[in-house]
Amino acid sequence: MQTQHLFKKTLLAASAAALFAGCGTSAEQAPEMPADEAAQTTQEQGLLPACDPVELEEVAEHACIHAELGPFEPVTAAANGAPVLVDVSLPHTAYNITLPAAKYFGYSGRVAFIPEESGEFAFLLSRYRGLRIFEAATGTEVARECRYNVPGDVCGVLKTGLVADLEAGVEYHLQFQAIAPRNSQFTLLIEEAGHHHEE
Repeated sequence: MQTQHLFKKTLLAASAAALFAGCGTSAEQAPEMPADEAAQTTQEQGLLPACDPVELEEVAEHACIHAELGPFEPVTAAANGAPVLVDVSLPHTAYNITLPAAKYFGYSGRVAFIPEESGEFAFLLSRYRGLRIFEAATGTEVARECRYNVPGDVCGVLKTGLVADLEAGVEYHLQFQAIAPRNSQFTLLIEEAGHHHEE
């Protein structure tokens, strides 16, 4: 019985190594992602198409400069259900966000964002878990257009980007959740990814 169990483990390890080799990545090079982040990332990737990497790479490279050099702004998100008084609308600013403990489990919170211009915005995070965006006045959730996994050679600090189309002067609430404490503190940068062209 023990020999059969050992055989299964060896077979599983060999299969994983073959899979990595087939993709051109060795087991040592495969990025390590915690299980809870992997589950969230897989779910979001299943729901969102991948962003065009050529378009987002330049945005991520610019955001990376601010993620590494600042300016930095530490903020604590408002607990879900509480008034949202924290604003993250300053351009080219790395917001170091701390989520408060949720009432029952994990961590969650919201911050406000008001774009100056209408267009597509990239929300770049130093964690794999993403965010949800709501119109503050109506509570309607805004569709996220696509997801971008930031390659390590583009930026070692930022991990994920999400793109959404927003209207100028409208207040939006960015909602974040985390299960593990390590995901309750992270960096957020918001960069313009495309303008609406007036006809």
